[in-house]
Amino acid sequence: MSTSHPMVEARGVHKRFGRLEVLKGIDLEVPIGEVVCVIGPSGSGKSTFLRCINHLENIDAGTIRVANELIGYRQKGTRLYELSENEVAQKRREIGMVFQHFNLFPHMSAIDNVMEGPLRVLRQPKDTVKERAISLLNQVGLGEKANAYPAQLSGGQQQRVAIARALAMQPKLMLFDEPTSALDPELVGDVLGVMRTLAESGMTMIVVTHEIGFAREVGDKLIFMDQGIIVEEGKPRDVISNPRQQRTQAFLSKVL
Repeated sequence: MSTSHPMVEARGVHKRFGRLEVLKGIDLEVPIGEVVCVIGPSGSGKSTFLRCINHLENIDAGTIRVANELIGYRQKGTRLYELSENEVAQKRREIGMVFQHFNLFPHMSAIDNVMEGPLRVLRQPKDTVKERAISLLNQVGLGEKANAYPAQLSGGQQQRVAIARALAMQPKLMLFDEPTSALDPELVGDVLGVMRTLAESGMTMIVVTHEIGFAREVGDKLIFMDQGIIVEEGKPRDVISNPRQQRTQAFLSKVL
Protein backbone atom coordinates (compact mmCIF):
# COMPACT_ATOMS: atom_id res chain seq x y z
CA MET A 1 0.00 0.00 0.00
CA SER A 2 1.76 3.18 -1.12
CA THR A 3 1.45 6.26 1.04
CA SER A 4 3.49 9.37 1.64
CA HIS A 5 3.92 8.71 5.35
CA PRO A 6 4.27 5.71 7.66
CA MET A 7 1.63 4.81 10.24
CA VAL A 8 4.16 5.33 13.06
CA GLU A 9 7.24 7.52 12.92
CA ALA A 10 9.43 7.90 16.00
CA ARG A 11 12.42 10.23 15.88
CA GLY A 12 15.01 10.53 18.63
CA VAL A 13 12.63 9.45 21.40
CA HIS A 14 14.06 9.79 24.92
CA LYS A 15 12.31 8.93 28.17
CA ARG A 16 13.63 9.01 31.71
CA PHE A 17 12.16 8.20 35.10
CA GLY A 18 14.14 10.36 37.51
CA ARG A 19 17.80 9.56 36.90
CA LEU A 20 17.05 6.38 34.98
CA GLU A 21 17.13 6.89 31.23
CA VAL A 22 14.82 4.21 29.85
CA LEU A 23 14.75 5.23 26.17
CA LYS A 24 17.93 6.65 24.64
CA GLY A 25 16.99 7.99 21.22
CA ILE A 26 14.62 5.55 19.53
CA ASP A 27 14.10 5.91 15.77
CA LEU A 28 11.44 3.72 14.16
CA GLU A 29 9.15 3.74 11.14
CA VAL A 30 6.18 1.39 10.81
CA PRO A 31 4.56 1.41 7.36
CA ILE A 32 0.78 1.12 7.09
CA GLY A 33 -0.35 -2.50 7.25
CA GLU A 34 2.89 -3.89 8.68
CA VAL A 35 3.42 -5.93 11.84
CA VAL A 36 6.48 -4.99 13.90
CA CYS A 37 7.46 -7.34 16.73
CA VAL A 38 9.68 -6.08 19.54
CA ILE A 39 11.75 -8.47 21.66
CA GLY A 40 14.37 -7.97 24.34
CA PRO A 41 15.13 -8.58 28.02
CA SER A 42 13.03 -7.16 30.85
CA GLY A 43 13.88 -3.54 31.52
CA SER A 44 15.04 -2.84 27.96
CA GLY A 45 12.39 -0.14 27.41
CA LYS A 46 10.01 -2.11 25.16
CA SER A 47 6.81 -1.51 27.13
CA THR A 48 7.76 2.09 27.93
CA PHE A 49 8.19 2.81 24.23
CA LEU A 50 4.79 1.29 23.49
CA ARG A 51 3.20 3.46 26.18
CA CYS A 52 4.87 6.54 24.72
CA ILE A 53 3.27 5.87 21.31
CA ASN A 54 -0.21 6.51 22.68
CA HIS A 55 1.02 9.05 25.25
CA LEU A 56 0.31 6.98 28.34
CA GLU A 57 3.85 8.18 29.10
CA ASN A 58 5.08 11.56 27.90
CA ILE A 59 8.49 11.76 26.26
CA ASP A 60 11.44 13.92 27.25
CA ALA A 61 12.86 14.49 23.77
CA GLY A 62 12.07 13.59 20.17
CA THR A 63 8.76 13.19 18.40
CA ILE A 64 6.25 10.42 17.73
CA ARG A 65 3.74 10.70 14.90
CA VAL A 66 0.84 8.35 14.20
CA ALA A 67 -0.80 8.72 10.78
CA ASN A 68 1.41 11.82 10.32
CA GLU A 69 0.02 13.56 13.42
CA LEU A 70 2.06 14.32 16.52
CA ILE A 71 0.96 12.32 19.54
CA GLY A 72 0.54 14.26 22.77
CA TYR A 73 1.94 17.53 21.45
CA ARG A 74 1.23 20.43 19.15
CA GLN A 75 4.06 22.04 17.20
CA LYS A 76 4.32 25.81 16.91
CA GLY A 77 7.40 26.88 15.00
CA THR A 78 10.20 24.77 16.43
CA ARG A 79 8.58 24.32 19.85
CA LEU A 80 6.35 21.51 21.09
CA TYR A 81 3.48 22.14 23.50
CA GLU A 82 1.81 19.30 25.37
CA LEU A 83 -1.87 18.84 24.57
CA SER A 84 -4.56 18.80 27.24
CA GLU A 85 -5.70 15.41 28.55
CA ASN A 86 -8.94 15.84 26.62
CA GLU A 87 -7.09 16.48 23.35
CA VAL A 88 -4.78 13.52 24.00
CA ALA A 89 -7.82 11.29 24.61
CA GLN A 90 -9.25 12.33 21.23
CA LYS A 91 -6.04 11.25 19.46
CA ARG A 92 -5.78 8.08 21.52
CA ARG A 93 -9.13 6.82 20.20
CA GLU A 94 -7.44 5.78 16.98
CA ILE A 95 -4.84 3.63 18.76
CA GLY A 96 -5.98 0.34 20.28
CA MET A 97 -3.90 -1.09 23.11
CA VAL A 98 -3.97 -4.57 24.62
CA PHE A 99 -2.07 -5.00 27.88
CA GLN A 100 -0.45 -7.95 29.58
CA HIS A 101 -3.28 -7.92 32.13
CA PHE A 102 -6.69 -7.76 30.59
CA ASN A 103 -8.15 -4.76 32.49
CA LEU A 104 -11.74 -5.76 31.74
CA PHE A 105 -14.48 -4.20 33.85
CA PRO A 106 -15.30 -7.07 36.24
CA HIS A 107 -18.91 -5.95 36.79
CA MET A 108 -19.69 -5.98 33.05
CA SER A 109 -20.37 -8.91 30.73
CA ALA A 110 -18.08 -9.54 27.77
CA ILE A 111 -20.41 -7.79 25.34
CA ASP A 112 -20.84 -4.78 27.65
CA ASN A 113 -17.06 -4.48 27.96
CA VAL A 114 -16.79 -4.38 24.17
CA MET A 115 -19.67 -1.89 23.81
CA GLU A 116 -18.49 0.53 26.50
CA GLY A 117 -16.02 2.58 24.43
CA PRO A 118 -18.15 3.15 21.32
CA LEU A 119 -21.18 4.03 23.48
CA ARG A 120 -19.47 6.32 25.99
CA VAL A 121 -16.61 7.79 24.01
CA LEU A 122 -17.74 7.69 20.38
CA ARG A 123 -21.43 8.19 21.28
CA GLN A 124 -22.50 5.75 18.60
CA PRO A 125 -26.09 4.43 18.54
CA LYS A 126 -26.63 1.39 20.76
CA ASP A 127 -28.06 -0.89 18.04
CA THR A 128 -25.05 -0.29 15.78
CA VAL A 129 -22.61 -0.79 18.66
CA LYS A 130 -24.27 -4.02 19.81
CA GLU A 131 -24.27 -5.47 16.30
CA ARG A 132 -20.57 -4.69 15.90
CA ALA A 133 -19.76 -6.05 19.38
CA ILE A 134 -21.44 -9.37 18.55
CA SER A 135 -19.52 -9.49 15.27
CA LEU A 136 -16.21 -8.79 17.06
CA LEU A 137 -16.83 -11.43 19.73
CA ASN A 138 -17.56 -13.91 16.95
CA GLN A 139 -14.35 -12.80 15.24
CA VAL A 140 -12.30 -13.66 18.35
CA GLY A 141 -14.16 -16.96 18.78
CA LEU A 142 -16.26 -15.94 21.79
CA GLY A 143 -19.72 -15.32 20.38
CA GLU A 144 -21.23 -17.82 22.82
CA LYS A 145 -19.59 -16.05 25.80
CA ALA A 146 -21.17 -12.64 25.13
CA ASN A 147 -23.10 -12.61 28.42
CA ALA A 148 -20.34 -14.15 30.57
CA TYR A 149 -18.53 -12.00 33.12
CA PRO A 150 -14.71 -11.83 33.26
CA ALA A 151 -14.58 -14.06 36.36
CA GLN A 152 -16.35 -16.77 34.34
CA LEU A 153 -13.76 -16.65 31.54
CA SER A 154 -10.27 -18.12 31.31
CA GLY A 155 -7.30 -15.77 31.00
CA GLY A 156 -7.07 -16.47 27.26
CA GLN A 157 -10.77 -15.73 26.81
CA GLN A 158 -10.46 -12.49 28.77
CA GLN A 159 -7.54 -11.43 26.60
CA ARG A 160 -9.55 -12.13 23.45
CA VAL A 161 -12.40 -9.99 24.84
CA ALA A 162 -9.80 -7.27 25.49
CA ILE A 163 -8.73 -7.45 21.84
CA ALA A 164 -12.37 -7.21 20.70
CA ARG A 165 -12.84 -4.22 23.02
CA ALA A 166 -9.84 -2.44 21.47
CA LEU A 167 -11.08 -3.20 17.95
CA ALA A 168 -14.54 -1.83 18.78
CA MET A 169 -13.04 1.67 18.66
CA GLN A 170 -12.05 0.99 15.02
CA PRO A 171 -8.39 1.94 15.54
CA LYS A 172 -5.85 2.65 12.80
CA LEU A 173 -3.10 1.06 14.89
CA MET A 174 -2.99 -1.77 17.44
CA LEU A 175 -0.38 -1.97 20.20
CA PHE A 176 0.12 -5.23 22.10
CA ASP A 177 2.17 -5.21 25.30
CA GLU A 178 3.20 -8.82 25.98
CA PRO A 179 -0.42 -9.97 25.51
CA THR A 180 0.28 -13.64 26.24
CA SER A 181 2.82 -13.46 29.07
CA ALA A 182 0.21 -13.70 31.85
CA LEU A 183 -1.49 -16.74 30.27
CA ASP A 184 -1.15 -20.44 30.92
CA PRO A 185 0.81 -21.99 28.04
CA GLU A 186 -2.17 -23.91 26.63
CA LEU A 187 -4.19 -20.68 26.32
CA VAL A 188 -1.55 -18.76 24.37
CA GLY A 189 -2.39 -20.27 20.97
CA ASP A 190 -5.95 -18.94 20.84
CA VAL A 191 -4.83 -15.36 21.51
CA LEU A 192 -1.99 -15.57 18.98
CA GLY A 193 -4.46 -17.00 16.45
CA VAL A 194 -6.68 -13.92 16.82
CA MET A 195 -3.64 -11.65 16.43
CA ARG A 196 -2.49 -13.57 13.35
CA THR A 197 -5.92 -13.12 11.72
CA LEU A 198 -5.83 -9.43 12.57
CA ALA A 199 -2.41 -9.10 10.93
CA GLU A 200 -3.68 -10.88 7.82
CA SER A 201 -6.55 -8.39 7.61
CA GLY A 202 -4.04 -5.56 7.14
CA MET A 203 -4.07 -4.01 10.61
CA THR A 204 -0.90 -2.11 11.48
CA MET A 205 0.45 -3.65 14.69
CA ILE A 206 3.35 -3.22 17.09
CA VAL A 207 3.71 -6.28 19.30
CA VAL A 208 6.01 -6.50 22.31
CA THR A 209 6.31 -10.24 22.80
CA HIS A 210 8.31 -13.21 24.05
CA GLU A 211 6.68 -15.42 21.40
CA ILE A 212 9.60 -15.81 18.99
CA GLY A 213 7.65 -18.22 16.76
CA PHE A 214 4.85 -15.67 16.32
CA ALA A 215 7.40 -12.95 15.52
CA ARG A 216 9.04 -15.18 12.91
CA GLU A 217 5.79 -16.23 11.22
CA VAL A 218 3.66 -13.07 11.43
CA GLY A 219 6.04 -10.13 11.78
CA ASP A 220 7.20 -8.02 8.84
CA LYS A 221 10.00 -6.58 10.97
CA LEU A 222 11.68 -7.72 14.18
CA ILE A 223 13.31 -5.29 16.57
CA PHE A 224 15.65 -6.30 19.37
CA MET A 225 15.88 -3.71 22.15
CA ASP A 226 18.29 -3.61 25.06
CA GLN A 227 19.10 -0.89 27.58
CA GLY A 228 16.89 1.70 25.90
CA ILE A 229 18.17 1.40 22.35
CA ILE A 230 17.34 -0.59 19.23
CA VAL A 231 20.30 -2.96 18.96
CA GLU A 232 19.19 -4.72 15.78
CA GLU A 233 16.27 -4.76 13.38
CA GLY A 234 15.41 -6.58 10.19
CA LYS A 235 13.30 -9.32 8.67
CA PRO A 236 12.29 -11.65 11.53
CA ARG A 237 13.73 -14.80 9.97
CA ASP A 238 17.05 -13.04 9.29
CA VAL A 239 17.38 -11.61 12.80
CA ILE A 240 16.37 -14.88 14.48
CA SER A 241 18.45 -17.27 12.37
CA ASN A 242 21.44 -15.01 11.73
CA PRO A 243 21.67 -12.15 14.24
CA ARG A 244 24.51 -9.73 13.45
CA GLN A 245 24.97 -8.22 16.89
CA GLN A 246 26.61 -10.16 19.72
CA ARG A 247 24.01 -8.90 22.22
CA THR A 248 21.17 -10.22 20.01
CA GLN A 249 22.97 -13.57 19.66
CA ALA A 250 23.33 -13.86 23.44
CA PHE A 251 19.65 -13.06 24.05
CA LEU A 252 18.32 -15.43 21.39
CA SER A 253 20.57 -18.25 22.58
CA LYS A 254 18.72 -18.09 25.91
CA VAL A 255 15.15 -17.91 24.56
CA LEU A 256 15.25 -20.22 21.54
